[in-house]
Amino acid sequence: MILALTMTATGATAAFQFGAPWAMGTGDRNHVFVGEDGYQRYQVHVPPRHDRASGLPVVMAIHGCGMTGFGWNSMKASTRFNHLADREGFLVVYPTQRLFRGAGNCWESADPREQHRGSGEPALLAGVARQVVEDYRADPHRVHVVGASSGAGTAVILAATYPDQFATVTSVAGGEYGLNQVHPDDPDATPPEYTARQAWAQMGERARHVPMLVIQGARDEVVPPLVANRLVSHWTAVNDLVDDGLLNDSLDLVDKVHNVPSAPGSHAYTRTTRTAAGGVVIVDSYLVEDMGHAWPGPSGTGLFVDHAGPDASALTWDFASQYALS
Repeated sequence: MILALTMTATGATAAFQFGAPWAMGTGDRNHVFVGEDGYQRYQVHVPPRHDRASGLPVVMAIHGCGMTGFGWNSMKASTRFNHLADREGFLVVYPTQRLFRGAGNCWESADPREQHRGSGEPALLAGVARQVVEDYRADPHRVHVVGASSGAGTAVILAATYPDQFATVTSVAGGEYGLNQVHPDDPDATPPEYTARQAWAQMGERARHVPMLVIQGARDEVVPPLVANRLVSHWTAVNDLVDDGLLNDSLDLVDKVHNVPSAPGSHAYTRTTRTAAGGVVIVDSYLVEDMGHAWPGPSGTGLFVDHAGPDASALTWDFASQYALS
């Protein structure tokens, strides 16, 4: 009886994590990457125009806590990236956290052991990206990463540890590299420039300007707007260091603010672009009024979707499609 209960619980957990095989849609393919630090399951969505010779771009979408990549309450269902990928022509990769890794199925972006190149979650996810590029003959210069919540933290870590693999990064309700060092009751004790130096150090000789898109709900009580504000300052400082190794405002940044009022069924939001001399966008950020801890989008399904917010999936692709590794 104990064995039967154990097998039933394991099967139920696997179904939660990976979904039922018959639930896969057209173009969905499941894979496993095996590396020195273990294995990583992921699903790839292949658009109709893929012919193994076209060098399509890649978007890796990393789920948040209480979610999966392609199982129950998934990043796939929340973002509806598949529909966008079919229309625009790019591959989507949905990694899903390994079974029994931690409470809430979170990515361990707050663990210092998971913040370095060559080990842990960053190594596994970077390995997934390389495997997808190889297996599907994708364009290695146009691989982008987007994350939600804890997955957003992991996406930022990937931008710092593997800037040679990921052309852009998008954070939805996420925070800076090394956010675990910031005490919520006294955030000013750890300025964003402090963690920025650590992120820049992780880049090492691979350091480059990685454009970042930030999307944040103004009423998010899980990851409050202060965290997004810090992320913008943090990544600005990282790029300042990339420029010449000094925090000296050498990029001559120009901020442009655009306010979009609310309409029936949609939240108001403020967009701020931070652009360096020469037109290089350092950070493009959206603060969405009346939105909590959610993925904004008109058609997604799941526990953490706000249909009244701007279409984060479309914004992510519009942003990412402008850039490639240089």
